[in-house]
Amino acid sequence: MSGEFDLKQLRVLQSLLQERSVSRVAGKMGLTQQAISEQLRKMRALFGDRLFIRQGNSMVPTPLAEQLGLKASRILSEVDDLLTAGQFEPEHYQGTFCISANDYAIQAILPRFLESVRADAPNMKIIVRDFVSDNLEQLMATGEIDLALSFPPFIPASIHYLVLFEEQHICITARHSKRLEKTWTLEEVARLPQLIVSPSRANLRGSHDEWFALQGLKRNIVMSVPSFSAAPDIIGATDMISFYPSRLLPNPKVASLQLDTLTPKFEVIVAWHSRTRHSPLHTWMLERLKALFVR
Repeated sequence: MSGEFDLKQLRVLQSLLQERSVSRVAGKMGLTQQAISEQLRKMRALFGDRLFIRQGNSMVPTPLAEQLGLKASRILSEVDDLLTAGQFEPEHYQGTFCISANDYAIQAILPRFLESVRADAPNMKIIVRDFVSDNLEQLMATGEIDLALSFPPFIPASIHYLVLFEEQHICITARHSKRLEKTWTLEEVARLPQLIVSPSRANLRGSHDEWFALQGLKRNIVMSVPSFSAAPDIIGATDMISFYPSRLLPNPKVASLQLDTLTPKFEVIVAWHSRTRHSPLHTWMLERLKALFVR
């Protein structure tokens, strides 16, 4: 076999297999019947096969034409994907998207967000992985992570982020605790046995330590757990209290303790790498998050 084979011939071949008519293919492609016949002549010469045999008003493909048609469809599909790489059609997208999320975001953000994504992009594959701060920039630069959901202090300065909303911790205790009968001062609260959530570091240091220190107080931290989901069960069964994100409440195991001072608010963010700044897919995912959470 010698000669050249181009995309126009591939599309003619594919159309002839679908339409079985030179005239219908000509109308579909906006060409003359003579032009379609000329392309068919070239393909016959190239492959040494008639490819299509006229039977009545129909063009019947030979076995080689059918075999070539399967390969042509795959090639044309890849070419079309290449030509539309700058576009994003959620209903047709079949790729994989990786989200790095901390324990809080998995509960407070992902259910609503993924419900929305699945409604419009049902064929998208989504991987949710634990949030990592130590090598986040490298993982995002190499495309192993597409978006990260976390808090600003855990995001490298080189990574772009958007504030989704502000959050605030509520002091919680067991639902049937006698502590619910009064309002507590910060000094009193500091002395109570406390549980903290420390997902990335196994220690007894919490995010509100500095805030208490500014008031001249030191917290009585007696336990640390790695996830927010574990805290209500433990608090509900012990004498401890905990400062717990408001969006993860209510919970049937715990109730809010009344304090005379509110805790400072903190930001919840979505982060991305500069290499995906102009990606239609990433832009669509970010816009979906903004629509759901940014006010």
